[in-house]
Amino acid sequence: MARVLAALMIAALGLVARPTLPAPGGAVVAAPVFAPVDQPGPALSVPEAALAQSLQCTANATAADREVALFVPGTTVTPKEDFGWNWFPALSRLGWPYCSVTLPNHAMTDTQVSAEYVVYAIRHVHRISGRRVDVLGHSQGGTEPRFALRFWPDLRPMVDDYITFAATNHGSVAANVMCATGCAESLWQQTYPSRYTEAMNSYQETFPGISYTDIYTHHDQFVQPNLDDAGSTSLHGGGGSVTNVAVQDVCPADLAEHIAVGTYDPVAYAIAMDALTHDGPAVPGRVSQAVCTEAFMPGVDSTQFPGAYADALDTIVSALLKYPRVAAEPPLKSYTLAR
Repeated sequence: MARVLAALMIAALGLVARPTLPAPGGAVVAAPVFAPVDQPGPALSVPEAALAQSLQCTANATAADREVALFVPGTTVTPKEDFGWNWFPALSRLGWPYCSVTLPNHAMTDTQVSAEYVVYAIRHVHRISGRRVDVLGHSQGGTEPRFALRFWPDLRPMVDDYITFAATNHGSVAANVMCATGCAESLWQQTYPSRYTEAMNSYQETFPGISYTDIYTHHDQFVQPNLDDAGSTSLHGGGGSVTNVAVQDVCPADLAEHIAVGTYDPVAYAIAMDALTHDGPAVPGRVSQAVCTEAFMPGVDSTQFPGAYADALDTIVSALLKYPRVAAEPPLKSYTLAR
């Protein structure tokens, strides 16, 4: 399945694998000097009405009795398409409060703009819940919150757990192939290396007081390389408490690929729930080996799964086919640079 999906994604863009140039036209671009980590974040440029409309929460997220889970979707999908057939019903059955943020244009445009939606969401959920926020992001959805934490330092005390599934934290060489003849803005920003990921990772990758659980799979067809804890998803240094874990570290025979690890894989779910139900990041040794015999995470209806997965795949390929391509990565916003 992983190879089939990879072929579909590349074929949808009409691309062939070839090396990418360091910059459009072969230009040599000077490395920027990034803003210090304590530089106050800018005012949000997106109208507040649009930001408010993008956020959906369960009723029990207000004055919550536990940390609220905030879900951030991946490229090409909405929260409903990414999490509505798996995580949302699973948490609803547990009575667990959660929110989700819809990124503009199916997360295909400038991720710096998408990050503003996450800034607003974290602030709002923290305010209405009266608690710190647990952030969960799939693929690109794992980067906007990190970008937000990097350039809006007021958010850092508001976040407790930060859990990612197959996040493109350091870009992906597979995205370079997809963008060889042009691609959507957010795909450019997931290439290796991109200025967006350089800015996001500048000076320190994590922040003290936040627990990071970075879940990945060795069978990821999009986020590459991801064969060990030196791969794209994993984080290091900076003072946060970090667990970098492949689902195969818990269940060696797990075949989850890029979509599965963030949507229906029971091992990824168990690791994430370990983080959510304990202080600090996940501890893989606490996860029961019984999960290795399960086909789906809680919340997934096995009778409806084939249709739900096919719909997710169709959404991804359709977006890659139809969305306008640009020739280069969007420029960095001025606030990311030293004054």
